[in-house]
Amino acid sequence: MKKTLLTIKSTLKLTDDVFKTILEGDVGTLKAGQFIDIKIEGFTLRRPISICDFDKNSITIVYKTIGEGTLALSNLPNGQRLDVLTGLGNGFDSTKIPANTKISLVGGGLGVPPLYCLAKHLKGQNINFDVILGFNSDKEIILLNDFNALGINTVVTTADGSYGMKGFVTAVDNKDKYVFACGPMPMLKAVYKVSNGGQFSFEARMACGFGVCQGCTIQTTQGFLRVCADGPVFTKEQIIW
Repeated sequence: MKKTLLTIKSTLKLTDDVFKTILEGDVGTLKAGQFIDIKIEGFTLRRPISICDFDKNSITIVYKTIGEGTLALSNLPNGQRLDVLTGLGNGFDSTKIPANTKISLVGGGLGVPPLYCLAKHLKGQNINFDVILGFNSDKEIILLNDFNALGINTVVTTADGSYGMKGFVTAVDNKDKYVFACGPMPMLKAVYKVSNGGQFSFEARMACGFGVCQGCTIQTTQGFLRVCADGPVFTKEQIIW
């Protein structure tokens, strides 16, 4: 974990309530699947947001304005400096992928951004995989152009059939695949049932974001673990539904 000051470079509106913000500065050491915790003036608790992309001097986050804090963040001007905790949580681990197995990255809604970061990482390691992205409708689709720009086979499903394949991500055959999944709990459960192992990124309400308050504890095969500090990524073998 690193406490740092980052500067807003830009904020782009992706949909009616989803924004992409690029933060610049000394970001520290990061990996796909981790998150940052942002202090916003006027709010007591920090806002945890997953990392969509990063390089040695910047972090890109994609978030939904679901409350006053994230709404305030989306309205901050370029050049605004923010107190940020970076490098939080345990991210995805490509070294755990079994040999000779097919791989899918499966994301739903706001679970899509951290998978973009992972996709860039896996592609850089010459690991073959496909991507399945699920949304409620075409109006909620995010980052599709970014995945396409990587030259990755990407399938999109929408619940209402307004774009791509109609249905949920489970409409795509993931049987016997090793999956990296991030999204709402019902999606994770459904993907878990048909996958042949994998890593699942959990969402949870977090107060501190680094394991002190114990507020995001879940039961696993290894006992009670904290989503913020021991996760947010857990292997299939650890999960108890």
